[in-house]
Amino acid sequence: MSGTPEFEIIGEGLAFPEGPVVMADGSVIVVEVASDKIIRCWAGGRKEVVATTGGGPNGLAVGPDGALYHANNGGIDWSKPGHRLGPGSEGRIERIDIATGKVERVIESFEGVPLSAPNDLVFDKQGNIWFTDLGKVREHAHDLSALYCARPDGSAMRKAHWGMCGFNGVGLSPDEKTAYVAETFSARLMAVDTDPGSQNKARLVGTGLGQVGFDSLAVTAAGNICVATLDQGGITTITPDGKVSVVRLPDDHVTNIAFGGEDMRDAYITLSGSGLLVKMRWAEPGLKLNFNA
Repeated sequence: MSGTPEFEIIGEGLAFPEGPVVMADGSVIVVEVASDKIIRCWAGGRKEVVATTGGGPNGLAVGPDGALYHANNGGIDWSKPGHRLGPGSEGRIERIDIATGKVERVIESFEGVPLSAPNDLVFDKQGNIWFTDLGKVREHAHDLSALYCARPDGSAMRKAHWGMCGFNGVGLSPDEKTAYVAETFSARLMAVDTDPGSQNKARLVGTGLGQVGFDSLAVTAAGNICVATLDQGGITTITPDGKVSVVRLPDDHVTNIAFGGEDMRDAYITLSGSGLLVKMRWAEPGLKLNFNA
């Protein structure tokens, strides 16, 4: 565990930022959960609106066609304690044209059952989307979570894991044989075999330190998993063999981390409670994602 590190503020005044995507030109695109907007940020404070999604914007990733793909949870009721995912429109995966801002729904259901609250997503080398469905948090119930794999148009879709609660961040190991899933409420990091023949089998990799929650994550080039950590805000790094360390940050809602820069050691982190997107140097390079624009 270490003290608070130095960081540079890239974007401020953001309405609960999440889902940073580091673009080829060095800008960073984030969602504003509390405004239903997708925002592009540049160093120096310049910002522009890429799109307005409606519902509840969460994770973002660039797909093989150069478009943004977006996990939309369907909407958060900000009036409820804990900002519960409300019973409004169902969640979906959306495609966003970066140049025009056009938003289209591409995945809304699985085997005829509507998605509940998609949260995060990542693309494998074959261009498949791996995405989590956290599930709606209702007054006296919580939908079960699932991890899905699908083509970007929603075809060839399958459930890789299901039946737990709070599936949030998702990432792939460097060899793409393992999908890592962070569970929000239990602060557990689970590993799921990506082989279709191993569906619904998972193992525990590690847990957060103290009374914390887990949000989204990113994987390093060495295969370590960096998980945004809630309640005692920071980034929890868990090695594949379960060793845990923490970098603390001055916000109880550290929600996401993404890597960029020439050496992939620039870590872009969303401090959502403060409305900040910050950049800091990381101890090791991040894993380069399969697609960018």
